[in-house]
Amino acid sequence: MSARFLAGVGAWLLGAAAATAGSLLAVSALGQDLAPAPSQQLTVAAVNRALASEAAEATGPAAPIPPVTSSATPLAPRPKKNSPPPSATPAAPAPQPATTVLTSVGGTLVAGCQPAGAYLVSWSPAQGYEVSWVSRGPAANAKVSFEGLRKLVTMVVSCRGGVPAASTTVGHDT
Repeated sequence: MSARFLAGVGAWLLGAAAATAGSLLAVSALGQDLAPAPSQQLTVAAVNRALASEAAEATGPAAPIPPVTSSATPLAPRPKKNSPPPSATPAAPAPQPATTVLTSVGGTLVAGCQPAGAYLVSWSPAQGYEVSWVSRGPAANAKVSFEGLRKLVTMVVSCRGGVPAASTTVGHDT
């Protein structure tokens, strides 16, 4: 073999190695800016605490619980022609009903109690599940079903002493 041939093969190998190293460096630099930073996985207890604090904030005097019987906002009645003017002293705000965070393998819900019965404020399926059916209430029993791969989890919420409580059933599809 001639020296020129060996020099050519050596130069080609050096160029291929430099191109490969440069490509790998460029790809690793791109990946650092595109992917989000790894996050910490939350426990069920941490999620429940976060949901409970959000529900507590939503039920404060600044943010009343929205009506659940209708999505329309009722209009204030018009005063009659000869009716006395409204009272100058504001009435004390009515106490807001408490809400409770209830969890199951299929998902989490926030429920409350009204004179008409239990109602669901919000619901969220667990990973791998989706909401398949909701009966929001208020009613004697408010219900939500979470459907996952081969499982159907149904949470039935009722009021016991003014506090929402859930019974959960898990059905297995075959």
